[in-house]
Amino acid sequence: MDSTDDSKKGLLIVISGSSGVGKGSILKKVLGRRKNLKLSVSYTTRKPREGEVESKDYHFLDESEFLEIASKGEMLEYAKYCGNYYGTPLKALNEELNKGNNVILEIEVQGGEQVINKVEDVVSIFVLPPSLKELAKRLSKRALDSEEVISKRIAKSIQEINLSKRYKYVVINEYIDECASQILKIIDAETLKFPRMKSKIEEILKDE
Repeated sequence: MDSTDDSKKGLLIVISGSSGVGKGSILKKVLGRRKNLKLSVSYTTRKPREGEVESKDYHFLDESEFLEIASKGEMLEYAKYCGNYYGTPLKALNEELNKGNNVILEIEVQGGEQVINKVEDVVSIFVLPPSLKELAKRLSKRALDSEEVISKRIAKSIQEINLSKRYKYVVINEYIDECASQILKIIDAETLKFPRMKSKIEEILKDE
C-alpha cells in the first residue's frame, strides 16, 4: 500500500466466506447500490468457467506467469486454493483507492488473513451460511462439483468458519437482500469514522 493521505483514500474491504455461501450473488447486489464501490479483479491460474470473461471476472494466467508476478511483489496477497493460485494485483488496487473509490476484495480466507496482517484499517467481513446443511444444499444445486468434492469443500468450510474470529464483522447469508444491506451498513459506518472524516472537518473549520 502507498502513502497517500488515508482520509482521502477509499476503503479497502475484504469479503471472505466458504465456497458456495453466495458471495458472488451478494456482491452483485452490493455493487449495484454504490457508484464509488469497485470490485478488485484477481489473478488466477484456474481455467475460466462457462460465461466467465477475461479482465472482468478474473485475469486468467498460467502458473509460471502468476508466480513471476508474485515474485516481483506486485500482489497484495496470494494463496493456493483447491489446486489453483489466486492473487490481488497491487497497482490496480492502489489506483482505485487513491481515486477515493472503496474497493472490495472477494478472496479466500488464506488471502484474507494476509491482508488483515498487512493493512491495519482493512474492513474485513466474513460471510457465513445459515447452516452447514444449507451450504451443502447450495453446493449441490449449482452442479459444479462431484459429491466427493462437495464433501471436501464442506470439510474446508468448517476450517474456514473457525477462522472467522480474525474478521471485524460477520454476516449470515440466509436472505441475499438482507445480507447485502448489512454489508452496505458496515461500509457506510466505516466511511463515517473520525479518521476518514478528518479532511472534511478541516474543510469546515477553514470557513470559520
